[in-house]
Amino acid sequence: MNMFTNNSLLSKLTFAVSFVIVTIGLSSSASAQETITIQQAVERMLQNNLNIKQAALNVSTAAVNLQQSKAAVYPSLNGSASSNLYFGRSANPTTGLVVSQNSFQGDGGLNTSVDVFGGLTKVNQIKQNKILLAAGNSNLDKIKNDLTLQVVTAYFQVVYNVDLLRASKEQLIVAQQTQEREEALLEAGNKTIADVSQAKAQAATAELNVTNAQNQLTISYLTLSQLMEMRADSDNYVVVAPTVEEVAMAQKSYNVNEVYNASLSIFPDIKLAQLNREAAEKGISVAKGSLYPRLSLGAGLGSRFYYGLNSLSSDPNFNTQIDNNLYKSIGFNLQIPIFNGLQAKSNVKRARIDYEGFKLQESLAKNNLNKVIAQAIADLRAAGSRYGSTQNTFNAQKDAFNVIEQRYNVGLVNSLDYNTARTNRNKAEIDFIQAKYDVVFRSKVIDYYLGKQINF
Repeated sequence: MNMFTNNSLLSKLTFAVSFVIVTIGLSSSASAQETITIQQAVERMLQNNLNIKQAALNVSTAAVNLQQSKAAVYPSLNGSASSNLYFGRSANPTTGLVVSQNSFQGDGGLNTSVDVFGGLTKVNQIKQNKILLAAGNSNLDKIKNDLTLQVVTAYFQVVYNVDLLRASKEQLIVAQQTQEREEALLEAGNKTIADVSQAKAQAATAELNVTNAQNQLTISYLTLSQLMEMRADSDNYVVVAPTVEEVAMAQKSYNVNEVYNASLSIFPDIKLAQLNREAAEKGISVAKGSLYPRLSLGAGLGSRFYYGLNSLSSDPNFNTQIDNNLYKSIGFNLQIPIFNGLQAKSNVKRARIDYEGFKLQESLAKNNLNKVIAQAIADLRAAGSRYGSTQNTFNAQKDAFNVIEQRYNVGLVNSLDYNTARTNRNKAEIDFIQAKYDVVFRSKVIDYYLGKQINF
C-alpha cells in the first residue's frame, strides 16, 4: 500500500511540474506575440481586405457617373478649325465666283447647344444615379458586413482550437504519466503486459489528439490571417478568449419579431435591395424619355480665310477677311421619334421587367433575413441549453473520474475502468469547451444582425 501511495504522490508531483512547465512555456511564448482582440481582427480586415477596396472603387465610379449626369444638363460648347488646299476649279468664298486656281482656305468657329426638352431623360438620369451611388455605398457596407461575420466565425474557431489544444496537451501528460506508472508496476510484478499495452495505446491516442488539435489550430489561424490579409503565421499573434461574464451574458432571450424589425432599417442587404428597386423604378422614367420629342437650342459663331495661290487679286489680309466673313447663327432643332425599330418601346419594357425583378429580390431579401434571424435565435437557445447540459456533464464526469483515479491509485479499480472514466471525462471537457464558445458565438451573431459592434 505504501508503494501505491508513493507512486500516486510521485505521479501527482510529476503532473504538477509538467503542467507548470507547459504553462510557463506558453506564457513566455505568448508574451513575445501580439495579442489581437476580436474587434481588432475586424478592424484589420476592414482596413486591408481587397474585396472592400474593390467595392470602394465601384462607389467612386458611381460618384463620377452622378457628377457627369449633372454636367450633362448644361449647354455644350465646342470649337472647330479646318484648313484645306484646293487645286483647279474652286469657289472663292470672298467673291462667290468659281475660279480656276490653286487656293488655301481656313475655317474656324464655336458652336453651342442646350436641350430645352428631352422627355426629362437627363433629370431622371441624375435621380437614378443618386440612387445608384447610395446603392454602391450599401453594397460596400454589405461586403464589410459579410466579411465581418466571416472574421467572427474564424476568430471563434481559433479560440476554440486554442482551448482544445490546451486540453489535449493536459490529457497527453496524464496519459504519459499513467503509462510510466503502469510500466513501473509491471516491473514490480503488480501489472500485466496487457495493462501496459492499454496504457501505451491511451498515450498514443492522446498524442494523436494533440497532433490533430495542433493541425486544426494552424488551419484556423491561416483562415483568420487570410481574412485580415496578414502573413499566415500562427506564431505571429494570439487571440483573446471570452470571459466567464461574457459567457453568462450571452445566454439572453431574444424575440424574433423585435430583432427582425430592428434589422430591417439597418441591415445593408435590405438597404441594397431597396435602393436597387428604386433605381430600377427610376430607370423606367429614363427609358420613357426616348418616346418624347426632343427640342434643343443651338447657336454658332465662325469665320473663314481664303487666299488664292496663283493670283494676287485676293486679299491676303487675315484680320480683314475674318471680319468680312464673320457669321453668326441661332436656331432650334426638333426631333420627333416616329419609328426606330421599336427600340424605345423595347427599352421601356425591359426597364419594367428589371423593376419587377428587383421587387422580387427585395422581397426575397426580407424573407431571407427573417428566416436567418429566426434560425439564429433558435441556435442561440439551443446553444444555451447545450452549454448548461455539457457543463453539468463535465462536472459530473470530472468528479467521477477523481473518485475512480483515487481508487485506481490504491489498486481498487482496474485499468480498463480507469481508462474508460478518463475517456468520458476528456470527451465531456471537449464538449463543454465547444458549447461554451458556441453560445458566445451565437450571441454575437444576433449582435451582428442588430448592427452592434462585436467585441469582448
